[in-house]
Amino acid sequence: MGLMIHRKKGRLVFVLALLSLLAWSCSSAPRPAQQIEKPKPKTPDPGQVSGSVAKPDTAPDKTAIPPEDRRTEATSLQDKVPQDKDETTVSLEAALKLYEDAKQTKESGDLVSALKMLDEAYGLILKVRIPADSPLNQDKDNLRLLIAQRIQEIYAVRRNPVNGNEKAIPLTQNKWVDYEISLFTGVERKAFEDAYRQSGLYREWIQSELRKEGMPEELCWLPVVESWFRPRALSYARALGMWQFIASTGYIYGLSQDRFVDDRMDPFKSTKAAIKFLNQLHSFFGDWMSALAAYNCGEGAVQRAIATQNINYLDNFWDLFQRLPNQTARFVPRFIAVVSIIKDPAKYGITFPEPLPPLAFDVAKINKPTKLSALAKALGLETSDLTSLNPELRQDLTPDRDYDLRVPVGYGDKALQAIAAVPKYLPPEYETYIVRSGDTLGAIAQRYGTAVQTLIQVNGLRTNYLIYPGQALKIPRRGV
Repeated sequence: MGLMIHRKKGRLVFVLALLSLLAWSCSSAPRPAQQIEKPKPKTPDPGQVSGSVAKPDTAPDKTAIPPEDRRTEATSLQDKVPQDKDETTVSLEAALKLYEDAKQTKESGDLVSALKMLDEAYGLILKVRIPADSPLNQDKDNLRLLIAQRIQEIYAVRRNPVNGNEKAIPLTQNKWVDYEISLFTGVERKAFEDAYRQSGLYREWIQSELRKEGMPEELCWLPVVESWFRPRALSYARALGMWQFIASTGYIYGLSQDRFVDDRMDPFKSTKAAIKFLNQLHSFFGDWMSALAAYNCGEGAVQRAIATQNINYLDNFWDLFQRLPNQTARFVPRFIAVVSIIKDPAKYGITFPEPLPPLAFDVAKINKPTKLSALAKALGLETSDLTSLNPELRQDLTPDRDYDLRVPVGYGDKALQAIAAVPKYLPPEYETYIVRSGDTLGAIAQRYGTAVQTLIQVNGLRTNYLIYPGQALKIPRRGV
């Protein structure tokens, strides 16, 4: 996140450079697969809300780190800013310097000194008085938010002192979590139990990937909330797959999407992308509640919710809860509810079914576009035996390039032999035609050299009369 400070006289500009390199960067977020009305939240109890940022009683001990080491990855601000600085510039510069020193102090393990530095920086920000029409107002608020996030991150570390672990997910119990528990144990019980059974296919592998990254293994249950563990789940917002990535976020995290394959539906590739995304969000926000909220609605929405808080208020998730979009406000309590039930199902009167065994398969490296139904027939399998292993294939068709096709255990070599005998198949390509006033299917079919029945089939029309001006029709570019 860049931050730029301006001064009117002479348009002095200095960049609070490379804050984005402080490892607290952020990205877009996916949308959930479902939307359910939440109970109208009330003002949180005082015990659930954090207080304002307190100024330290004593000045921070800046001798903890030698002065020559207290420099950021960017060039020191003192090298960039002239000496004729006004009071506002000096205060903002001092706050930034304290922020940077706090980062290095935290990394050295001295959380108390780092927190004192951040508190002092926050106090400096509060004292700055800027005219309402000054561009410095936005810069001041951006720096305030950065400082508040780092304070929040340190508090997260201190709340979970075992081995210095700041990555635990607090299973808060409150009325919003209780409401979601009542749904999972009531009207959504069957769907919940089915999702638990389905989770067996992927859960052990997901947990192993989370362990590699030092992340909470409870995150393996997030797909229950996102998709009920269905690899081809599609939300109204066009979020797709077990982890519910929208297209743009999928591209950012390396999930390919073309007419043959959509990696958002690949349980393994999408899991790795989700873990990377969640890890980055946690590094940015410093706690799992805010990170999970940002995973659902985007870090920008969470940042805006933080920005609407009173300037003296130290933000945490339950402080922000009522300011978040409805779906996000539901999302985090639902996740906590899922984990709470799974940790102690007897407490909630749940008896889970036996989970499916972990998915096992061989991989056949092929490079020929072929229908899975044709390949399954050649192998003596059901088509579902292949489609269930390869949900990312959009048309149940292998792509026209090198591809790792998952096949049942013991069928790797057989698939390579069978693929040579199975006919090559490329799906028809289409162009779009917008119906005009006076058009008929017969006239359109004649114009494009196709048949009326073909247009009816590819467009899912009931009769050749059900077209209207403005309607988009798929027109085959070659015969089907």
